[in-house]
Amino acid sequence: MAKLQVAIDLLTTEAALELASKVAPYVDIIELGTPLIKAEGLKVVTAMKEAHPTKLVFADMKTADTGALEAEMAFKAGADLVTVMGAVDDATIKGAVEAAAKYGRKVVVDTIGVKDRVQRAKEVTAFGVAFVELHAGLDEQELPGYSIQKLIDEGKAANVPFSIAGGVNINTIKAVLEAGAEVIVAGGAIYGAEDPAAAAKALKEAIS
Repeated sequence: MAKLQVAIDLLTTEAALELASKVAPYVDIIELGTPLIKAEGLKVVTAMKEAHPTKLVFADMKTADTGALEAEMAFKAGADLVTVMGAVDDATIKGAVEAAAKYGRKVVVDTIGVKDRVQRAKEVTAFGVAFVELHAGLDEQELPGYSIQKLIDEGKAANVPFSIAGGVNINTIKAVLEAGAEVIVAGGAIYGAEDPAAAAKALKEAIS
C-alpha cells in the first residue's frame, strides 16, 4: 500500500511538533521541509525523531553538493530519508547513497528543476536511491496552467519507484495512487487545513 507523507513547511520546531502530534496517527512519513531545516537546523530532525520514533522522518535537505557529508549529518541527527537534487552531478547522489548504506538509511532524489524528469528518474534509480520524488515546487505550482496531471503522467512513464509532490489533495489523491506512486506527499492540504488531523485522516482513508 502507498505511504502517506506529510510535508511540514512551517518555520519553528514547536509548530512542526504540534502539527506532527495531530497528524502522526494518519501518516507514515513526516517530512521536515527545507525552510524549516534552514531556520532551525538539524535539531528539528532530532526532536521529531524523538517525538515519533516509529515514523519515518524525512529531512528535505535538497543537497546540491557534498552528498555524503550532508546525508551523514542528517542521518546522525535521526533522519531516515534525505533528499538530493536530481539536477546535480551523479557523484553527489552516489555519495549520499554510500552514506545511506553505511547508516542503513535511504536517499530520495528530488526532481525540482529537472527538465526531463522521466529520463532523470530512470538514471538515478540505477544508483540505488529509495525512490524519485516527482516534484513541482511551490513556485512552479503558482505558474499559469500548472496541473498535477503532468507529474502523474511522468510517474506512469518513468516506471520506477516514485513519489508525487505538488498539489496532492483529496481531489487528486486517487489519480496519484492509480499512477502507481509508492509515496504520496501532501503539504498544504494538511498543514493549511482548518483541521489538519481530519485532513490527514481523509487522505489516508483515500489510499487505504
